[in-house]
Amino acid sequence: MPDKHSVLITGCSSGIGLATAQTLKDHGWDVIASARKIEDVQRLKQMGLQAVRLNIADPVSIEDALNETLTLTGGRLHALVNNAGIAIPGAVEDLSSEALQRQFDTNFFGTLDLTNAVIPVMRRQGHGRIVMISSILGRVAMAWRGAYNASKFALEGITDSLRLELRDTSIKVSLICPGPVKSRFRDNSLANFDEYVGTVSSPHLENYARLKAQTGVEKDNTPFTVASELVANKIARVLESSHPGARYYVTVPAYALAFLRCVLPTRWMDALLARI
Repeated sequence: MPDKHSVLITGCSSGIGLATAQTLKDHGWDVIASARKIEDVQRLKQMGLQAVRLNIADPVSIEDALNETLTLTGGRLHALVNNAGIAIPGAVEDLSSEALQRQFDTNFFGTLDLTNAVIPVMRRQGHGRIVMISSILGRVAMAWRGAYNASKFALEGITDSLRLELRDTSIKVSLICPGPVKSRFRDNSLANFDEYVGTVSSPHLENYARLKAQTGVEKDNTPFTVASELVANKIARVLESSHPGARYYVTVPAYALAFLRCVLPTRWMDALLARI
């Protein structure tokens, strides 16, 4: 790139966020990586990255992190990558309003708060890029992931509206929809499950036991699961494209499920998803 553009990336403690921060730094970007825990922020700095503490579910933290970011970048911000997210797995009938609120505070409300705070900066400078990290589960629903599905469906819908509303500006908005990716994300979701989903009297105990067993190495070794770097490379391509698209898929399952959702009858699609 002829100019060293700045980018703020959320959720950089591991996985896609960390890989994206490293990839964009290698591409010459002025990267501001963020993480919720102060120890992760310190670790990112030790890795040679500029880093700020950002809890995407806390409006005060969002304001402080953005102010610190703009101080580091001289008041300009070329791009925002909204990667931070959590998952609270569990059957819909076992999800409390507290669990759903926690899911949406991070994956939807906090992400939108940060985005809306960044847009005026991009308007003033006359350009910008916003990338939302969604999921194929924002296009196709699956059992036991109702809270996560709902948050990502909501994120996709509001991102489509935002893209249309900014169509006549130089602020470009894109969605990335990964499929299965090797990361700590699935394993981290188990802690959320234990905290928010009561299972003592659930009719789904047998299914929960099976799902809990399918984590870690077993999940990472399932077919078509890719490294976080593959998603990071796609994000870099989107940010550096002169004409970025609206939606990008990553991994074979993501492409396949998005296509099948459009062509299969609902009954057939349900039967397929029940087998996954």
